Amino acid sequence: MRRDDREEAFTDFVAARQAHLRRIAYALTGDWHRAEDLLQTALTKLYVAWPRIRTEGGEEAYVRQIMVRANIDESRRPWRRERPSDRLPELAAEGPTPLEERSALFDALQELPTQQRKVVVLRHWLGLSVRETAGELGISEGTVKSHSSRGLAALEQVLAAQR
Repeated sequence: MRRDDREEAFTDFVAARQAHLRRIAYALTGDWHRAEDLLQTALTKLYVAWPRIRTEGGEEAYVRQIMVRANIDESRRPWRRERPSDRLPELAAEGPTPLEERSALFDALQELPTQQRKVVVLRHWLGLSVRETAGELGISEGTVKSHSSRGLAALEQVLAAQR
């Protein structure tokens, strides 16, 4: 299939399915502006994969999957977890952690077993929930909790010994 034919097929698909896909994006995000952004991201990724996807015939399923995954990725971004407030906090945020302390923490993290280290980083550094961490690592929520507990206890011991 020639490039012009592929681009025409893509354009035809988008023209025919855009409204439907936009409604799916809205259902995923609950906000029309975010839905537009999500659909744009999905269509861009679909365009890149179009020659391969078009031959398999799964265009719509593929773009839906992109939207679901992109929405999950976007919801994990730190600024999505921020909530506006009318009240300012009583105390100012602490300054950045000194380099020596960060270095000691990084070294202590490296001493943890691999799975505990992954759980501690995802849960306590990136701020993912237990469910999100379990999904990311492909383990149960109970396993996340036990690795988190053991990992934090091990970190406390290593860091206390360094003082």
